[in-house]
Amino acid sequence: MNMMFLLIILLPVFISTMFIPYWTRRTESFGVSIPEEIYYTDKIKQLRSQYVLYSGISAIFVTILSLVLGAIDELSSNVFSIYFSILVFLYLLIHFLIYLRFHNVMKKLKQAEKWGQEKPQQVFIDTEFRKQKLNYSNLWFAVSFLFTFATIALTYRYYDRIPEQMPMQYDFNGIVTNTVTKTPRTVLAMPIMQLYLTLLFMFLNTMIAKAKQQISAEKPEESKKQNVIFRRRWSAYLIGTGIGTSLLFSFIQVSFIYPFNSTLITIVPLVFTVILTLWAIILSITTGQGGSRVKLSTGTNGEVIDRDNDKHWKLGVLYFNPNDPAIFLEKRFGVGWTINLARPVAWIIFGVMILLIIAIPKLMGI
Repeated sequence: MNMMFLLIILLPVFISTMFIPYWTRRTESFGVSIPEEIYYTDKIKQLRSQYVLYSGISAIFVTILSLVLGAIDELSSNVFSIYFSILVFLYLLIHFLIYLRFHNVMKKLKQAEKWGQEKPQQVFIDTEFRKQKLNYSNLWFAVSFLFTFATIALTYRYYDRIPEQMPMQYDFNGIVTNTVTKTPRTVLAMPIMQLYLTLLFMFLNTMIAKAKQQISAEKPEESKKQNVIFRRRWSAYLIGTGIGTSLLFSFIQVSFIYPFNSTLITIVPLVFTVILTLWAIILSITTGQGGSRVKLSTGTNGEVIDRDNDKHWKLGVLYFNPNDPAIFLEKRFGVGWTINLARPVAWIIFGVMILLIIAIPKLMGI
């Protein structure tokens, strides 16, 4: 079971990190802005291939270490989880160091080749952009709230059926490794987390519509349509994830009232995680950052390129621009959104989310 768990967790992680250079915008490479035609040159193609190769080697290395770890029968489930988490962190660290190497190579190449200096730079803003439907309605999350409140009602209706020691953690073999004493407060832990996560997904869905527009100055019409598709697809993903997560938490809560097979309780969250991860990977492959992989026939290369704002991107991944009022914007390297670290409101939002994640279990007595 440990081996299967390793493969289920590691493979999507490797895929989602190894092929990032192919999913980012074609006007950005390893966190550095470039004219789109440079993306197709042999030199940049070779860099992308090398990145995949180096990332693949590190993935194989970490996989071997993980499989060796999983073959040690003497390790307890908790110790194994700690070691495995360390290995995943090690891979992410190695991956980041590989990225930094290619980021520095791209910066030097851009400076040496003087890319983009022969064309005027421009920022394209569409004043009608936000009048379009950029995300799906938060009303869809009413389904999540329905699951949550139904779970709360069921919990108190059959409170006496819940065991005095509620199982909170299982190992890979379905054996309970951690319990918590039943109280009117602890039985609400799962529903409260459902409410928090639903509100979080609603906030993220709203953020998708509010995030800074990024339209390519080279192909403005095509880029605008791609960006709308990009936002709508990830909005649908967030809504599906939110409803699915709420349903998963309800399933776990119901298992306290109606005992299920312990193996089933272990497998269902894993299957759910795999589905969400595969969905995210498929979206990344078919959509790309900002919708860059969406095939449209409109638009041709123009005589201008996007304004170079590399100075505001620290290491190509951290955005810090006090003169930009935007709080949320697209990542430079990867798929999705990030925050403007120069905006205090962004730090407050980020801090509140983390604080609630830490505080809720404590307040619920877990």
